[in-house]
Amino acid sequence: MRLLRIGELAQQAGVSTRTVDYYTSLGLLQPAERTDGGYRLYHPATADTIDTIRQLETHGISLDAIADAINHHGRGDLTTTLAHLADGLTALQETAHNAPHAQALLTLISSRAHALIDLAQTIVDSPIV
Repeated sequence: MRLLRIGELAQQAGVSTRTVDYYTSLGLLQPAERTDGGYRLYHPATADTIDTIRQLETHGISLDAIADAINHHGRGDLTTTLAHLADGLTALQETAHNAPHAQALLTLISSRAHALIDLAQTIVDSPIV
């Protein structure tokens, strides 16, 4: 397996080198090793991690929250996180039933929750590098 320099990783992931550098500084990405010249080298699967991070951002999850989940909670808490999501969805459903345009709001919330659950399942199925 050939490790990638930051520019190669950025190109493969479709982001700028600044993005890779920023994600690394936040602890979202970990270089596999460094060259003798100090260049960071990344595992090719890191491009998938970048894609996952970008999907999470699209769903409104902050980079700080993603970094916190990766660095402090790990994968063992995914079940707990999904349970909290389900509890939150239930509470929102109860609130929505008492609000104007409740059905449209409930549909939007449910759609968002299902997208996040699907994304969480994708994360479980592929290691974060």
